[in-house]
Amino acid sequence: MALLRKLNTKAKTEINTGFGANAADYGGRFVNKNGQPNIIKKGVNFWERISWYHAMLALPRWKFLLLLFTFFIFANIIFACIYYFIGVEHLSGMNTGSELQKFGEAFFFSAQTFTTVGYGRISPSGFLTSTIAALEALVGLLSFAIATGLFYGRFSKPTAYLKFSGNAIIAPFKDGTALMLRIAPFKNTTLTDAEAKVTVGIAIEENGKITNKFFPLQLEYHNVNALTLSWTIVHPITEESPLYGFSKEDFENTRGEILIFIKAFDDMFSNTVVARSSYTFREIIYGAKFIPMYHRNSDADATILDLEKINSFVAADIAERMHSADKVVTK
Repeated sequence: MALLRKLNTKAKTEINTGFGANAADYGGRFVNKNGQPNIIKKGVNFWERISWYHAMLALPRWKFLLLLFTFFIFANIIFACIYYFIGVEHLSGMNTGSELQKFGEAFFFSAQTFTTVGYGRISPSGFLTSTIAALEALVGLLSFAIATGLFYGRFSKPTAYLKFSGNAIIAPFKDGTALMLRIAPFKNTTLTDAEAKVTVGIAIEENGKITNKFFPLQLEYHNVNALTLSWTIVHPITEESPLYGFSKEDFENTRGEILIFIKAFDDMFSNTVVARSSYTFREIIYGAKFIPMYHRNSDADATILDLEKINSFVAADIAERMHSADKVVTK
């Protein structure tokens, strides 16, 4: 019940977060570091709960290209096996030799048919072989149409290319302390009218039951006109904050999570883009301050934004700042 005494009664709770209140039914964090909800859906079969279009758009670039290449090779192996078992004598113009050479000829004929290149040295003869070749050409056309659509979708998808600091910190701020986290754009895009919303979820005991409580965190600035450099999002820990009076041990021993939601306007796509992430209480560094990420270039009249420093911080002494707050809370 010590935690209940530390939670500020002045803090307003939030009930429309979309997350459940019963902490016993929750496992792990609410939101993963990549911004996706930490949810595994069951009750329907695999094919119904997976949106292949969204999954293909969300795949990392190397996995997407590897999947396309693997599908191309696998499809041509399947059709090459069909031609081989029908009989390579039904493929006119083949160079006969060993069985491996025959299969290789069938494979490359399949690749030429699948891509509709059709060099012409090898051609199908007979009704069955011609039917398979026609079917393969159709499959190839449809496959390349789908691949082209996916490529376009990946290139045209509006995305908030934002990096989040690996940790949030409790840092000195004015005459007190503040919860801080940092974001920065890492692509050559221009984001304007950026807004931030930060919510803290804390598991507390109420009437003998562990309950998730959510509190909106008031920010020093909740929006910026243009997100061109790094943005340190600051929640001042005042008497109205649900984190008021929290010590280092409280963050280490309390189950809680900071949820961050960013919304901005991308003028290239003329569309709104969003980004999400979260920090568990154990990912909060108590007593630190961020190192500046940008500086003037000495060789040119420009500003350098060093993205490698997005999570760079140094230790900061905040013990004296917290001493007076602890006295008020523990009265």
